[in-house]
Amino acid sequence: MSAPADSGPTPVTPSLLRDWPLPAPGSDKYSRGSVLVIGGARATPGAALLAGRAALRSGAGKLTLAVAASAAVQVGVALPECGTVPLPESAGGSVTADGVELLGEDLDQADAVLIGPGLDDLDLAGELLRAVLAREESAGGDPAEGGPAVVLDAFALGTLPRLEKAPDQWRGRLILTPNPTEAAILLGRDVADLPADVAEIARRFGAVVSCQGVVAASDGGLWEITTGYGGLGTSGSGDVLAGAIAGLRARGTTGAQAACWGTHLHAAAADRLASRLGPLGFLAGELAGELPALMLELNT
Repeated sequence: MSAPADSGPTPVTPSLLRDWPLPAPGSDKYSRGSVLVIGGARATPGAALLAGRAALRSGAGKLTLAVAASAAVQVGVALPECGTVPLPESAGGSVTADGVELLGEDLDQADAVLIGPGLDDLDLAGELLRAVLAREESAGGDPAEGGPAVVLDAFALGTLPRLEKAPDQWRGRLILTPNPTEAAILLGRDVADLPADVAEIARRFGAVVSCQGVVAASDGGLWEITTGYGGLGTSGSGDVLAGAIAGLRARGTTGAQAACWGTHLHAAAADRLASRLGPLGFLAGELAGELPALMLELNT
């Protein structure tokens, strides 16, 4: 589904996606996969909500939101379709690594784990990722082969260069959704050529990467989204993108397919909203509602 590296990115068009269909819906929620979102500090629970709603709207069967304990009840009421896990938090309301021990069953059962939406402390986010990695190691087996897909967004991305084991342990099942600023952190330098730099991140971390409409895989696959409005540059938009990709990945797609489909759907949803409301001023929370119809049109 991708062009040779020297020919530039393959355009992600409706025709390409129709030739790359999503998995069948299945007979029940268990057949469509389970998503675990870890994030949602006391001050930013909405980010986890946006990501979780997008995961469900992209077709995932089950959703658990693990958020700061002080926000868990409100999150569960705001999105009654999810389960919630109240996580220990710092005095300032930031999620701490102590909560990983409460997530054992949820981590074991998840098909995709999204970490980052609504985390608000870089150091604590790093401790959280280390705790998740340590738990996988202690569980035994070959986590690179048998673990859930891992999607990292927001502050979880900023900690990745500090985690020496993460690229190896999560290689082949890692998806990164940086914005250009976060991409620069992952590279250790400014972004100069977005397609080339996104491809470098993918190779470096053994990941699929979606950054500002460019998608790269560690095996050399490179794609570029052909639609989308500037109105996507609004608070919470990245959380919706990460949630949509996690939901699609949980359904049984490959990482590259989830990223290409999710990034296209995110942009196409903005097109729909822009046509009705104008190119600016639509809300990130409105994007997820457009996803089911778009998937139906592209997957039939």
